[in-house]
Amino acid sequence: MSDQAQALRKLVSSYRGLAEGSGKKRTARVLTVSSGKGGVGKSNFTLNFALALKSLGRKVLVFDADIGMANIDVLMGARPKYNLYHLLRGERKMSEIVELGTLGLPFVAGGSGLADLFLLSEADLNYFTSQIEIVAEEMDFIIFDTGAGLSKETLKFITAADECLVVTTPEPTSITDAYALIKVVHGLDEQVNFRLVVNRVNGENEARQVADKISLVSRRFLELEIPMLGYLRDDTHVMQAVKGQTPFITAFPASAAARDIQRLAMTYLNVPRNKPDDTLSGIKGFMHKWLRRDK
Repeated sequence: MSDQAQALRKLVSSYRGLAEGSGKKRTARVLTVSSGKGGVGKSNFTLNFALALKSLGRKVLVFDADIGMANIDVLMGARPKYNLYHLLRGERKMSEIVELGTLGLPFVAGGSGLADLFLLSEADLNYFTSQIEIVAEEMDFIIFDTGAGLSKETLKFITAADECLVVTTPEPTSITDAYALIKVVHGLDEQVNFRLVVNRVNGENEARQVADKISLVSRRFLELEIPMLGYLRDDTHVMQAVKGQTPFITAFPASAAARDIQRLAMTYLNVPRNKPDDTLSGIKGFMHKWLRRDK
């Protein structure tokens, strides 16, 4: 554990040195990965997507924000000593709860403490915010793997973030639930940007068919465009990697799923960003919107 803590301090220090040397701080883009129902491969996508971004030279921090079903650490075979609960209670600093996973990917393990977020005092919330901002300044992307469905906590994460990646599969119930998620979130905040990820498809044609179904009803009833970011083919290597508690992008780099996630990450980096210098974007905007007491 001491070796990992030392490696983390070195990692964060190197990020800070780069930022100071350039004369400006990083502004991490905050995104959530969500789904209308469980069992669609959302957490597995989050982990491998983060690793794909990291392989492309981006600094990424993953938060496991799936209350009650947190499993990012399990997918990497990691055994974190602390989680988000310890930060929320003021028992540990941010630097102490960030773990290094596969290929040195920084992540924060989930915990039941998220359910108590809205019961914290102003002092505790301010401490929590300041601690997250310390690490956020050194990152390009902060990815929150949220719970599936429409819980209060999940909706708060989605409406506070810069954008939301909705993971679905070709199953009719998954498509219906993905649209239900989009509909509810859009009703709460029309400014949320969605992008669709279609998992476990036979190929691009099936992915397009799924995306078109969701896009059609979204345009018709919500007047909302939902672009497809990409897709992942159904690949037996994915389950093999899950059983081995190793991300498929590292366990089977030549597999169809690994090639798809790499292509998807490159596509994501080329997506035009709206208002990159907006003072209410990034982690400060996220915390401002997420911790509002009026919702």
